[in-house]
Amino acid sequence: MQRILLFALLLLCQTAVAQKTQTERLDSLFNALHAAGNFNGNVLIAKNGVTLFEQSYGYADFNSGEKLDTRSVFELASVSKQFTAAAIMLLQRSGKLRYEDELGRWIPELAFYKGVTIRHLLQHTSGVPDYESLTDSLWTDKRSMMTNDSLISFFTRYQFAPQFEPGAKWSYSNTGYALLAAIIEKASGMSYGAYLGKSIFRPLGMQQTTVYRRRYEQGRTLSHYAYGYVRDGSNGYVLPDSLPRTSFVYYLDGIVGDGTVNSTARDLLRWDAALRAGKLLRMEEAYVPAALAGGKTYPYGFGWALGKIAGNHIVNHSGGWPGYNTYISRDLDSGTTVILLKNTEGGGLPVSAINRILYQLPDNPKTGLSLPASLLGTYVGVYELVPEFSITITLERTQLYAQATRQSRLTLLAEKEDLFKVQGVEARIGFVKKDGVVDHLVLYQGGQEQEGRKIK
Repeated sequence: MQRILLFALLLLCQTAVAQKTQTERLDSLFNALHAAGNFNGNVLIAKNGVTLFEQSYGYADFNSGEKLDTRSVFELASVSKQFTAAAIMLLQRSGKLRYEDELGRWIPELAFYKGVTIRHLLQHTSGVPDYESLTDSLWTDKRSMMTNDSLISFFTRYQFAPQFEPGAKWSYSNTGYALLAAIIEKASGMSYGAYLGKSIFRPLGMQQTTVYRRRYEQGRTLSHYAYGYVRDGSNGYVLPDSLPRTSFVYYLDGIVGDGTVNSTARDLLRWDAALRAGKLLRMEEAYVPAALAGGKTYPYGFGWALGKIAGNHIVNHSGGWPGYNTYISRDLDSGTTVILLKNTEGGGLPVSAINRILYQLPDNPKTGLSLPASLLGTYVGVYELVPEFSITITLERTQLYAQATRQSRLTLLAEKEDLFKVQGVEARIGFVKKDGVVDHLVLYQGGQEQEGRKIK
């Protein structure tokens, strides 16, 4: 008995030392990122609901000097999509809708998108084009805010052609989730925000989580709100409303469903715990890959991207909007949860570095291979992955950058002469030449390859 006890004590001591080392490594990582101006935000990492690491770095309000803390509320951007999907799942469970319902049943004005179902919208396989780049040129009154209703009217007026037949391909579509929000409102008889509050946030004790549109809802404020900031050269951080390149945050602020859920790291951990315990929903169907034509699949379920780390099954989602960069990852096998909420532009998120620490993975082979500017310059251009969605490659001195439509600019680190790691994202970009000239790029992400033709 004594030998068993001594062994148990030794095991506990070894575990404590390992956790201390892990905590120190995480703290060093984020302190370095913060000192370099690449991380202003909150971090929460837990295992089976027990917090392993939690810190706040920087400011919630640069003007007033209010610092971030555990109460700070962030715009989640596309991390909101998992809540939209959960609301649809709840309505399906209660018999108020079906995944195979066609879009035209709920939104008759859009019945011309024939064969598009709720399931297609959930899994980004509908072929309905993304609204963001379309509104840039066609929503002419930029002083007027678009809402879900006016978005539907916008698509009804222009009847944009589908990108592909429903289920044929996978293409990320914010439009799909905005339409799901409209369906939630029709099926529930409540506003999108009210239904999520009643059915998800309040039952799970997520007291600081709400649907919030700062510009659209004039007069409403949130306590401990973390304002999102973008860079303005030598002027430092400013609100995105003040810059022409990010002014769309104003006229698109009325749309819900694809974003606009605001929350704290601790509330997101409550969400994670509820999903693990099956308090709200059985989530198995949410983690089934999207079925595509020809028997293919794509690793995206209902509001969750699907993947693996060190053999473990992972579901995750990231979010990006001017001033915000967010991420939640849930390990379905080990119970590890990573929550990152950032309220400044630039620098990406250190997902790969965190995973190396948490899963004791070897450091990546040396990246950042030094390449001449003359070679890097051949990769500069605009590459179209699908209509209205492209990746722009730029070069500053000898540093290459990639910026997807409506997303933040990310640093590219050379691994080979024609292959680059996207810093802060689990992705790589390769460049392909034909007859000695760069013809297209290939985006490697989530076990998939997607080509982007060079158009400029």
